[in-house]
Amino acid sequence: MFFLGKILALVTQPLVWVVLVLLAACVALLLRRPKGGLRLVVLALGLMALTAWQPPSDFLLHQLEAPYAEMTPGTDLAGYTGVIVLGGAMEYGHIQRDHQQPLLNAAAERMTATVALLRTNAKLRVLFTGGEGRLLGADQTEAERAKLFFDSMGVPAGQVQYEDQSRNTYDNAVFTAKLPGVNTKGRWLLVTSASHMPRSMATFVKAGWNVTAYPVDFRTGQRGDWLDFSFTEGVTRWEIALHELVGLLAYRLTGRL
Repeated sequence: MFFLGKILALVTQPLVWVVLVLLAACVALLLRRPKGGLRLVVLALGLMALTAWQPPSDFLLHQLEAPYAEMTPGTDLAGYTGVIVLGGAMEYGHIQRDHQQPLLNAAAERMTATVALLRTNAKLRVLFTGGEGRLLGADQTEAERAKLFFDSMGVPAGQVQYEDQSRNTYDNAVFTAKLPGVNTKGRWLLVTSASHMPRSMATFVKAGWNVTAYPVDFRTGQRGDWLDFSFTEGVTRWEIALHELVGLLAYRLTGRL
């Protein structure tokens, strides 16, 4: 499933579609079919424009983020055992290896929100789950990189347990349950990006966890701007939304949620 997921991930990258259409246009020109080639070039340009126009991707992202938006930093957490933090917020290991400081990516709120929770709820335990999610990765696990971050924030070492074998969301749910002293029936907050929360919640519940969603890293709000147009943001948001939709479908078909 891990390797299949990496292959399917290519489908969620809109620029791959553009490249494939342009390759088809080149083939049409080589076969001396200029009209067909021109139509394909126009199609590629249309795909690029649609990708850069943000409202459609924002709509899809909002559908993923909205169902679990009820938890806020002001929520009383007195009855909770701890926080489960899904990996995905740390920079790649080959970059981290060359620097002596923790490096966060665009999903940084998974880490920073957890530290904020600990400052107001000091008795909470933290379970961080994340191994090596790259196909050919051979650097530090994300758990090792996360430890560097939590240590730099002054979080006591004994307050955090690290799971370093998982490579996807299903592994997160199953392997974290095997950590020493972990009771899956206790009340746990599940911290991950808002768009990733539907798949994460369903997977953890199916694995027997008693979890409450604590979404972070929101990309959309109730209102958007119909004039938002950005090739960088548009591509990123389409990729996030499609990745989660494909992931939900794959997990349903394989009985993981």
